Amino acid sequence: MAPILFSEHYVQDPPTMPQLSKNDRFLSVFTEVKPGEGITALMMFANVFLILLAYYFIKPLREGWIAISDIEGLTKMEVKAYSSFAQSVLLLFIVGWYARLADRRDRVTLFTRATLFCISNMVIFWFLQPNFFFEQLPLSGIVYYLWVGMFGVFVVAQFWTFCADIYTDERGKRMLPFIAIGATSGAAAGSWMVDRLVDSGIVPTEALLLVATVPLFASIVLVRAVEQREDQRAGLAEKAAEKDAAGDALPEKASIWSGAKLVLVSKFLLLAAVVTLLTNWVNTNGENLLFRVVQETLAGQAQEQGLAEGRTLLTFVRDGTTAFYGNFYFWVNSVALLLQAFVASRLLKYGGFAAILLVLPVIALASYTVMALLPVLAVVKMMKVAENATDYSLNNTARHVLWLPVSSAMKFRGKPAIDTLYVRLGDGLAAITVLVGVHLLALATVEFFVFNVMLVLCWLLAGVLLVREHRRASQAALESS
Repeated sequence: MAPILFSEHYVQDPPTMPQLSKNDRFLSVFTEVKPGEGITALMMFANVFLILLAYYFIKPLREGWIAISDIEGLTKMEVKAYSSFAQSVLLLFIVGWYARLADRRDRVTLFTRATLFCISNMVIFWFLQPNFFFEQLPLSGIVYYLWVGMFGVFVVAQFWTFCADIYTDERGKRMLPFIAIGATSGAAAGSWMVDRLVDSGIVPTEALLLVATVPLFASIVLVRAVEQREDQRAGLAEKAAEKDAAGDALPEKASIWSGAKLVLVSKFLLLAAVVTLLTNWVNTNGENLLFRVVQETLAGQAQEQGLAEGRTLLTFVRDGTTAFYGNFYFWVNSVALLLQAFVASRLLKYGGFAAILLVLPVIALASYTVMALLPVLAVVKMMKVAENATDYSLNNTARHVLWLPVSSAMKFRGKPAIDTLYVRLGDGLAAITVLVGVHLLALATVEFFVFNVMLVLCWLLAGVLLVREHRRASQAALESS
């Protein structure tokens, strides 16, 4: 019998599927990953880790510097509150100017120049110390406080813009939650290192500015590496087409003020704005009160140690405040990381939008009630860790879910107005609270906490009403689909 001959016409090899690399397989433990995505995601994870590491080197120093920036006739809490409000007003202009600048520069060039600008500023701040640091108070502390806010726009916010530009919508939904873990991890690591370095005296407090430049230089290298890799992987033409298509799908850009008008005629948007305002008002009040309790505690410790007026006392207060906030931010970010990783998705799945939106005001209500009863530093610190960690994790998820069922006009016109104007309005009301509470009513710390409890009750009521409106919007979206 003649042998049977098999030709390619009858037998074909099955198509080979791209295989997952070692990096891809490692990343698949945390999220769904496709071949070739692992290296970029890990590089972006490392990048945001380094950026937040640097940010939390300089952020606790901000609190330490403002703590010794006394102004005649003002309490330390007032200096902080008014500086925070000034920062929020400044950022209104900075964000708009930076957005226009971003339209005229490619993403890598903009990120590189912005980061190098911030690095040069950090070297200048360090160089001016110790003489300018002590001799020109409170000017130096307030200037530094305002600058830290600009750092958040120029470097931190720019990174997330870079992410949005790198990833398509589909890839972003899979990769960004993993990258966000890198941000929280970097914040926790930076805070922990500040606490250890300053409290032990290994590194002078002002030297944190120089230490923070190292991860920022590394971040620039990583951004350029990611850009090069993504250009080679996808092709410039293909990426440009993706971005053009995405841009065509978006509604025409609107001004903040047109969005503010839309808020006033929509019950859903108005309730979202009220909840946003109250959230920021309560939280900023809490931050100011925590700062007040920290300064009262340090003043008592300085008196016990017999520290006289002068540089010795200023150094003690600055270093003590910086170390405290390094430890505080470490616990906030560590707890937030655990909540985001293990609680957020499960709470949303089993409790729905109502549970994930209302959990923060419920925790805030319990926290400020406890703080009003026991206004000592250890208790206030623990309660604020619980509030801030919940805000950074569970409530952050709620903010994203809030906008899913609404129209494009609400998303692209109303949301930016709420995120900009009503957040800043919350900062302004917090500053007014301090002004009225200190100078007109002479409120004690306990009375400030009681006022926050009343604000939280209003916040909780507005949150319940917003949940109802969100349920109606979700039902309407379901029926229309």
